[in-house]
Order: sequence, then C-alpha cells, then structure tokens
Amino acid sequence: MRRFRSIISRVVALHVVAIGVTSILMPLALYWLLNEAANSLHRDALRAQAYTIASFLRPMANGDVTLDIPPEAEPIYSGGYGLYAYAILDSKGKVLFSSRRDDLPLSAVGESLAKDSFSRRRRNGTVLIGVNVPRAIDDRLYWIQVGQDLTHRDVIIDDIVASFFPRVAWITFPILLLLLVIDIVIFRRVLDPVRKASDTAASIGPTSTDVRLSEQSMPTEIVPLVHAVNQALDRLETGYRAQREFTADMAHELRTPLAIMRARVDTMEDAPLRGSLRTDIVNMTRTVNQVLDIAELETFVVDGDSTADLQAVCTDAVAFMAPLAVNSGKTISLTGMETPVWVRGHAEALFRAVRNLIENAIRHTPPGGSVDVDVDAEGIVRVLDEGPGVPLAERETIFKRFWRRDRSRPESRGLGLAIVTRVAAAHDGTITVDDRPQGGSVFTLRLRLA
Repeated sequence: MRRFRSIISRVVALHVVAIGVTSILMPLALYWLLNEAANSLHRDALRAQAYTIASFLRPMANGDVTLDIPPEAEPIYSGGYGLYAYAILDSKGKVLFSSRRDDLPLSAVGESLAKDSFSRRRRNGTVLIGVNVPRAIDDRLYWIQVGQDLTHRDVIIDDIVASFFPRVAWITFPILLLLLVIDIVIFRRVLDPVRKASDTAASIGPTSTDVRLSEQSMPTEIVPLVHAVNQALDRLETGYRAQREFTADMAHELRTPLAIMRARVDTMEDAPLRGSLRTDIVNMTRTVNQVLDIAELETFVVDGDSTADLQAVCTDAVAFMAPLAVNSGKTISLTGMETPVWVRGHAEALFRAVRNLIENAIRHTPPGGSVDVDVDAEGIVRVLDEGPGVPLAERETIFKRFWRRDRSRPESRGLGLAIVTRVAAAHDGTITVDDRPQGGSVFTLRLRLA
C-alpha cells in the first residue's frame, strides 16, 4: 500500500472492491425481486380465476348453491389439461365442489382458510400454490380455492427463478468470504500508520516531552495535521520546560534569603516572637524544598538497571524523621524485614517518598500516638498512623498537588503526598490509602522487586 500514499487513491481502491462485492449482491437482489414478482403475478392470476369461478355459483331454492361452469371453460379445469384446479368449501371447511378426483381441498387438511395464499407439495414432488378467496351468497360464506402447478409450461418463469440461484449460489459465498478477508487486510494496512501514531501520542507525558509523531509513513492528507500536532508539542514542551525551570530556579533562590532570615531571627532577644518566626521560617523552608523536589521529579526517570535496598531506605527515613516525632511527643518504629529487600528503583527518590509518608503520618497522629513503618518482602512499604483516617471520598484527591483538607494549618501545603505519587509513578509502582481496623490510616507503597 505504499504506492497509495493518498487517501483518495486508497478510497478508490476500496471502492473497486466495493463494486466487486456489489456485482455479487446484485444477482441475489435480482433473484429475490424476480421471485417476488413471479409470486405476485401468480397470486393475482389465481385471484382472478377465483372470482371467475365464484361468478359460476348459483343459489338454489333450498338455500344451497350449485356450480354452473360453461362448457367452453371446463377444459381449463379438466384433469387432462390441468391449467388450474379449484375447490369450493363452505364456512366449516367442507368441500362442496372440486376439480380433484378425491374431493379434497387444495390446501393441506386443517389449514386455516383465512390465509390469503398457500403452498403445498404433492406426493409426486410438484408444488401447488393457491389462494383462498371468500364469497358471500344469501348470507352464507363460501371459500373458493384456486391452485396452479408450478411445473406447468405456462409458469416456466418459476423454473427460471428456481434454477437461477442454485447455479450461482455455490460460488457466491466463497467469493464474499474472500472479499471480506481482503477488506479487513486492506483497512488494517491503511490505518496502520495512524494506529502507530496513536500509540506514539499515548506515550507522550511529562517525562517524554521530546517524543514526536512520525511524518514519513503518513498519508499525504494527514501529514499537515501530524506536522501541526508536532509543532503544538514543540510549543508545549518549550512552555513546560520554562515553567519547570522557573519553579526550580525560584525554589533555589528562596533558600538563601530564608537562611539569612533564620540567622537574623536567631539573634532576636524576644523569645516568644523568635520562636514564632522560626516556626514560620521552618514551614516556608519545607515548602520551598518540596517545590524543588516536585520540579526535579517532573523529569526524573528511573534507570531500568538501577536497584535499591528498600529496607535500608526505610531505616534511613525512620532515623531521619525520628527527631521530628520525638519533638512532637510521638513514637516511631520500623517493623518487618530486617534483611535487604531489593527493588527496582532509585534509592534517593524512594527515600523522599518514604520520608514524606512518615512526615504526613506524624502530622496527623495525636500526641502520645505512634507511627509504624512496615517493610514487606514483596517490595511493599506500609506507613501506619493513629490519626482520624481518610474519608472514602477523599482517597483520590489527597494525592493531588496543593490539596489540603484544612487550609488553616500553615505547616501543610499539600505537596508531600503529590511527591510520593510522582515517585511511585516513576518506579511503575502504586500508592494507596486504607483505614486501620483500630483507627487511623495505612498508606501502602508497592514497588517492583529487582
């Protein structure tokens, strides 16, 4: 299909295939129309004969009827010539007059007379088609049945219709099946470049903003669209990079003024004011560090060959956060595996994730409570707290940036769990939250084993 780079040429090629399919379907449609037309003509001719026979009925003085067929019309219904056959029945289905020697109705015994038409196969293999026509005489209802043998020479058109389909049907199905297979192959090959472009577009994300759609294999009509999409991706990448660099630069630039501010606050003599300002500066410094972490993690990609000891990472994180827990009147413990648990990942990034989980747990655990960090041999870290828990409706939103349940708390900016989510995504892992049976929450970070 490379020679058909244009969609128009491909449509023309497919149209040729459609014409071939139509050339097969047309004989079938003609057969159906021919058969319906022949049947309609037969039924109309039979009804006309039924009305003619009905005109030969004469009422008698005793209330019965007699059939008076003119001599010149009798050969039409005679057994020797046999163009038409008739039977006249009363309202109860009893045969009063019949051209048949056995004096039976033309239709099958017990078949409803209310049916407008009927067909019956005879013992000799021929098919008799007929009609039922009602006629009222002196308040009595009679049924006139007229039938015609399809093997008669005057209905040779039925032979043509009957022999047409068997002569062509045997080759129609294989051809249609072959055309169907060809049609599927053609459409798959035509749409293959578009499908590959869709897969490429789906792979574009924050960590792969440099990926572009290929314009080489695209049909000529789609190339301008793909080119415009690539240009839009270029502009988005430029803006995204500028925003990310601005955030990182701003976070870096804020660190120095905050350090200077803290040094000046430490020289103040007013202890209560000094302590309040120091707390504010600590919160600001923490927010700046989290913003810098977010900016760095936007372009963070885990090397496929890198591994990390999850047990050692959690040990360092617990040791790092222990002073914060003690100063807050809370305890922290590390449980689970005491031997290395190797996972695919970056040790420093995993340390940031576990540290933020522990910090979140310490913040929500009341004084006197405990925070437990459990390391599983399957590459799972669970951080358990004794806080109020997370409502079911908020278990998705808490991992979004800058989301906070209580915005009056200055020590939280809603970035810690967002950092955990980004680290988990970079490691092809997951982060979830559930309730503890005894109260509190359990955050579960699942990673791939090395």
